[in-house]
Amino acid sequence: MAKLNDEEKIRYLKRSYTAIDGLWFMKAEESFNFDKALELDNEVWKVVPKIQARFLKSVLGVNNGLEALELCFTEKLRMDDIEFKVTRDGKILTITIVRCHWHELMVNSNRERLSSSIGETICNTEYSGWAQEFGEDISFKMLSRICGSGKECILQFIEK
Repeated sequence: MAKLNDEEKIRYLKRSYTAIDGLWFMKAEESFNFDKALELDNEVWKVVPKIQARFLKSVLGVNNGLEALELCFTEKLRMDDIEFKVTRDGKILTITIVRCHWHELMVNSNRERLSSSIGETICNTEYSGWAQEFGEDISFKMLSRICGSGKECILQFIEK
């Protein structure tokens, strides 16, 4: 009997995670409407960064601060198949996303028209949540979004 190797297990879980997120949203949209589904999804994404960041902090053995945020957040982006570049200028961490797997899923499922609304709401909530998990003195700004007609997403985490 064939068994999955670790890479196949990871692919399976990643695909399930992505599918469940999209299916959950579409079913909520069917039951209510787009705005209510987005509101509910936003509530979920207020919690997800806490779970992800706390897990990665524990596994990677880091605590708070911009350096710990960079280490954990870039690991999360790699696992989410997001292509990005990182620059640091003192107390400013800039992450430039050049290819967003989530936006591509919206385009491929003929829901690109909704991508901007979803990205504006969910990305701001998710990334602000990441900032909060690494210290009250870290804030987040979204300077540009692929789904908002930008060429890339530009995220800034600023430590006071």
